[in-house]
Amino acid sequence: MSSCRSISVAIALSMALSPVMSHAASKEVVGEPAPGCVVAGQNAGGAGVSTEAGAGLPPQLEMRTPVAPAYFSSGGRHYLVYEVQLRNLSDKAMDMRRFSVIDPDRPAMPLAVFSGDTLGKLLHPIGKEGDPAKAGILDEGRSTVAYLCLAFLPDSRLPARLTHRIALSDATLTGPDVTIDQAPLRVLGPPVKGGPWTAAGGPGNASHHRLGWFAVGGVASISRRYAIDWKIIEKGSSFTGDALDVNAYHAYGKDVLAVADGVVVSAHDGQPNNVPRTPAGFKTALPVTLGNVAGNFVILDIGGGNYAEYAHLKPGSVQVKKGDRVARGQMIGAIGASGDAREPHLHFQLSDTPSFFAGEGLPYAIDRFVLRDGQARSERVDELPVEDMQVDFTGPATGTP
Repeated sequence: MSSCRSISVAIALSMALSPVMSHAASKEVVGEPAPGCVVAGQNAGGAGVSTEAGAGLPPQLEMRTPVAPAYFSSGGRHYLVYEVQLRNLSDKAMDMRRFSVIDPDRPAMPLAVFSGDTLGKLLHPIGKEGDPAKAGILDEGRSTVAYLCLAFLPDSRLPARLTHRIALSDATLTGPDVTIDQAPLRVLGPPVKGGPWTAAGGPGNASHHRLGWFAVGGVASISRRYAIDWKIIEKGSSFTGDALDVNAYHAYGKDVLAVADGVVVSAHDGQPNNVPRTPAGFKTALPVTLGNVAGNFVILDIGGGNYAEYAHLKPGSVQVKKGDRVARGQMIGAIGASGDAREPHLHFQLSDTPSFFAGEGLPYAIDRFVLRDGQARSERVDELPVEDMQVDFTGPATGTP
């Protein structure tokens, strides 16, 4: 949320040239996969099928997926973003050599295989980070997390379940099946209007939101799994002029919209903007606490156990209060730099609880937007922009309530 770093996206769009608009919509693959994501089936050559450990006790390695993944679409691809928690329950270190993602119905052809450097990038130990070159060594009693992001091409088979196989130095272990959540995604209207908007820190495997485990009340979750920091970046910069002035930022003061009909669960205003971060340093206007990290905010109950959460709003801009009913597309505030915001932007996420941290982040789709890819433009329907995509929101919101 906002360790929301300044993200420089170099975009050279010649105004003398007219963009090329594609109407092929969501089945057309556009651009590269989300940063850090693996295209399913393209890095699994030669992996084969590992042999399970023989007689004796199985490796005492716990493999657990805390949240069932669900497919969402972006740029014509289908994505799965999820985690596998690994815990060494033995009294000896384990040497993990290979981590494979398997479709149980087609086990001979892994969807993804990680070893060597790719395994080091996949695994993140709980607590203090170690040497990436030794990421496969899991000491006794220690835990690590595999952060997965798989991208499936439009004509790919989409498995209904997955399993994971770990090759240790002396044995191989296959974990339990993970059933994909097949419930329809919530289709929302956009949280902002116009453009061009950049989905900074959006879904993928390289975003600062992605590793955002946080424990509240003794329960750890990743509420920001699919969060986006909406910014306007033009000519490679999010501002023009004085970097210390919030008014110099292209996104500052832009309208923030209700993504669906709903009821305001909570809202807060009156927190000051921060002076944006520059190479000279950064300090929040107020000491950061769990209660003020979101700055000025609005949380909407949009039904079905879904909560739309907006953070870092402009002081004095919040238009709603607890208990108010809002309509899709209604202005509820304006973009600011309050809370733990390094620069003006809108932090937006969908969660299963009315809390910025105590809940699981949920995937969703935005009903319609125009995706920018260099000079090309393509209309997208019921997709979710991934990290650093540039989009325009035009026309009325038409998502399902």
